[in-house]
Amino acid sequence: MGKALIIGCGGVASVAIHKCVENSKIFEEICIASRTIEKCNALKAKLDGKSTTKISTAKVDANDVGALVTLIENFQPDVVMNLALPYHDLKIMEACLKTGKNYLDTANYEPENSAYFEYKQQWALDEDFKRAGLTALLGCGFDPGVSGIFVAYALKHYFDRIDTIDILDCNGGEHGHHFATNFNPEINIREVTAKGEYFENGNWIETEPLAIKRVYNFPEIGERDMYLLYHEEIESLAKNIPDVKRIRFFMTFGQSYLTHLKCLENVGMTSIEPIDFNGQKIVPLQFLKAVLPDPASLGARTVGKTNIGCVITGKKDSQPKNYYVYNVCDHQAAYREVGSQAISYTTGVPAMIGAALLIDGTWNLKGVRNVEEFDPDPFMDALNKFGLPWQENFFPALVD
Repeated sequence: MGKALIIGCGGVASVAIHKCVENSKIFEEICIASRTIEKCNALKAKLDGKSTTKISTAKVDANDVGALVTLIENFQPDVVMNLALPYHDLKIMEACLKTGKNYLDTANYEPENSAYFEYKQQWALDEDFKRAGLTALLGCGFDPGVSGIFVAYALKHYFDRIDTIDILDCNGGEHGHHFATNFNPEINIREVTAKGEYFENGNWIETEPLAIKRVYNFPEIGERDMYLLYHEEIESLAKNIPDVKRIRFFMTFGQSYLTHLKCLENVGMTSIEPIDFNGQKIVPLQFLKAVLPDPASLGARTVGKTNIGCVITGKKDSQPKNYYVYNVCDHQAAYREVGSQAISYTTGVPAMIGAALLIDGTWNLKGVRNVEEFDPDPFMDALNKFGLPWQENFFPALVD
């Protein structure tokens, strides 16, 4: 039915590519593009012949708009899937506008020299995409992504009004390393060490990093400590869910992870400010990334499960209502299927689903859009079909 250009060949991209090949009825042809074409070629060799999807590869620098434009014009995809780093979002969106192609990413724009991420610069391109008759689908991973779909589904089917949303992200996996991150170390550590922030009664409330802690009993995992973070879907949900009173995001961390992270922070290794080292400038966090285990290497040794979902309160027919919708994903099951741990799996599968819905025209709103603006039902159906089944609880424990 259509063609997808996939920029990036890391853990998330690898999962999405596996799933595109599985969904060959929609993805007749894909092109895998990265600065490291050897990784693209290795993945192509692994997947060639697994289905009728035709696979090609290309070398491209995602920061080079001219090179992106040339690649897009040569391949002529129906959608460009940006599964590279969020530093590249604006460049790839610019290339899509120049070539008249739909765009999709899994994380909002973040400049390399600033540990702050927001949708403002991407949302500013809304009129440009509308005038071009194009869709830019932002944040189509799990959180952001499925978390927004869960909220939209709840509002459509179970609530007249949503009052509070708590997004809970629990990784109950163990990989055996003293310290490692489950996705790109540079992005992960910038996110965790930033100040917390949540939305309440129309205001943004800032907290010190990891200052707010709660304990929650996660289905199939058990009790875990979780900490309030800022996360980008809070911003889009605050914009798109009418009259919502409070939105928070919590992520679980073990004490060993936090102790190591604090030590690294105390000695300056998490800094993004360049320093002089042997006559050249280096960024400590980028050096730390280079010495930490590659998240893509964790799949074979990671055991346990993730649980990511939304606890929602509000009203239906003037009566109070509570609702919890979540997915549990097993690290080893994900590895057996696609060679990646559950963190990459839970992001890569939704990226494929979003792209498929753009290609087949099920989702066709124009402009720069977040996932919760679309009909959630076909996405929810596809989650069950492609490996991320969801569960519901109508009497959940609430987060105080």
